[in-house]
Amino acid sequence: MTQSKIALVTGGSRGLGKDMAINLAKKGLNVILTYNSKKEEADQTVKEIETLGQQAVALQLNVGQTSSFDSFFEEVTTALRNTFGTDKLDYLVNNAGVGLYAPFAETTEQQFDDLLNIQFKGTFFLTQKAIKLMNDGGGIVNISTGLARFSLAGYGAYAAMKGAIETLTSYQALELGARQIRVNVVAPGAIETDFGGGAVRDNEQLNKMIASQTALGRVGKADDIGSVVAFLCTDDAKWVNAQRIEVSGGIHL
Repeated sequence: MTQSKIALVTGGSRGLGKDMAINLAKKGLNVILTYNSKKEEADQTVKEIETLGQQAVALQLNVGQTSSFDSFFEEVTTALRNTFGTDKLDYLVNNAGVGLYAPFAETTEQQFDDLLNIQFKGTFFLTQKAIKLMNDGGGIVNISTGLARFSLAGYGAYAAMKGAIETLTSYQALELGARQIRVNVVAPGAIETDFGGGAVRDNEQLNKMIASQTALGRVGKADDIGSVVAFLCTDDAKWVNAQRIEVSGGIHL
């Protein structure tokens, strides 16, 4: 029996990350998922993956604290050996993040630094360490946002960080190509989750406004995104590289 490939998904305990982890398991991958504080939700996601016949482990990680990355990857190495019987990963999904709604003129330096550390610096250096544990021929999926393509007042700092992620994706694809590691970026549109305080889900006026500007006539749901990420972590996507794939139902066309 061939060894299942293994994906590391940051922020995999709930929301989009949970759906990504579940969809990866449906594709026959084993999963290491991280959580920041929601251990119970992470453990529940592990159980759901196990009911699909795949193996999973949940590890604590704050992607905004680069000083913790060495000890985190020691835990990853232990999990790879003890749970999966290997010493290598195949895929990395950089999903963990936080939102910020603040007008440009009112964004504080603390808010900016928090976003920078979590959304960009954390992703940059976590990936740098992860590639040492990755098999050649695997892949990386970074997560951006539709807001990097179109502008919506109040999201300037958040979208700017994601714009940086999109540029970084191209450079990673170029420099990791010699190892046959593909790097792509998925850019969700507005999604009904608890992200950003659940505004899209709970604010009926905002929900209707977004739906009216989307070709398919609704806002996104978590399960609109995970299957696309999972596809990129399979051989079906073996010739897809350095691409930005927006999964937004066709908003602001």
